[in-house]
Amino acid sequence: MNVDELVSAAFREQAADSVPAPPYFAERVLAVRRRRRTRRIASVAVATVAAIAVAAGVPRLTGGGDDVRPASEMNRSDIIGHPDQSPPKTLIAAGNTVLSAFYITKSVHQPNGDTVLARRYGLLDQKTGTYKKAKWAFLDVAPGSRTAAVLEGELPAKRVGLLDLITGKVDRWIAVDRGVAGVAFSPDGRKLVATAYAKNPDRGFADHRQNVNGKEIPGPVPSRTGFTVVDVESGKAAWHEAPYETDEMGWPGNSREDFDWSHDGTLVYTNTPVKPFRQYYGLNGEKAAWPADEKVSVSVEAGLSPDGKLAAGDFAGHGSVVAAAIVDPRTGRQVDTVPVQQLLSWADDKRLIAWGCDPKRCSGKGEFHNQLLLVTIGTDKVVPLSDFRKASADYPGRWTPVFSTR
Repeated sequence: MNVDELVSAAFREQAADSVPAPPYFAERVLAVRRRRRTRRIASVAVATVAAIAVAAGVPRLTGGGDDVRPASEMNRSDIIGHPDQSPPKTLIAAGNTVLSAFYITKSVHQPNGDTVLARRYGLLDQKTGTYKKAKWAFLDVAPGSRTAAVLEGELPAKRVGLLDLITGKVDRWIAVDRGVAGVAFSPDGRKLVATAYAKNPDRGFADHRQNVNGKEIPGPVPSRTGFTVVDVESGKAAWHEAPYETDEMGWPGNSREDFDWSHDGTLVYTNTPVKPFRQYYGLNGEKAAWPADEKVSVSVEAGLSPDGKLAAGDFAGHGSVVAAAIVDPRTGRQVDTVPVQQLLSWADDKRLIAWGCDPKRCSGKGEFHNQLLLVTIGTDKVVPLSDFRKASADYPGRWTPVFSTR
């Protein structure tokens, strides 16, 4: 995918979210295109045999009877791929990272003329090692991939559920005093940051119409009020004010702009529509300086490597060359490239999971096809983990992955 295609895809996503794009949107979208997942992944010993476990059924389980260990822990194969599946049906993992969920979005028309961009999740069932349809409005999966934080019903929600991925049941609900529409686990899994909104950031309002590509459609209303830090063990929650920001022309950016965690878990941050395109906050709600190892505005999902020495960069291809950059997070200097379109998550300190196109199935001319690939820095090797990204009867839309640690 070249830069023109990347910008074009961004515009299509923007139109789907019913947010009008200003004339200078293209430059901004390349700078802050993706936000998830900039979280720390603990380094692990890699198996000596890096073979793909492409199973016809569920992943290989080494226990039985009363063994209730998660499927992603029971199968410790270094690479578990299913190049014949899209969306995935059975467990996908690489290194210390697992595809714990995926989702599609669909615009649902409401009786009053509004629209809601609803999510449909495929969530990893850790008892069977398969992905099952889940009803939740929003979710995030904790490190270890045993628990998910879930939001229900029409957003914003007034409570956060802790869902056991083996039993499929909510163990506990945590009440929040202000409605939230996004939630993210800290890198150690002990805390949650929940983003508070006065209105559903995924709803298009009929009385707030927006012009998108010459057509008047229901538009979103930016309404973020702040963020709530939740202690998972005790359930104690503290809200801090942090409303959405506007740019120099008054444009508020995306109606959904959730908070996430810094690499070391001591701060939270949100993207902004003006340079430097990110604002950090302490857990006490005070604005904070950028961490030393995050001086570069890393806008892609993968963020920093587990050891913090490298960062996933933006698209770095030229012409028909497909490549994504690997950069020094302190200086922004490009140190390498890998032959993929978009970097999604680190498998370990040297390998990443990405959207790309297996050279054996593509011509190398930058087709707008992508599948989950595992790439290794310093090599041109790619290992397919899924089939090409596409819709299915159960998931009628292009799916988006959610990753967590095994």
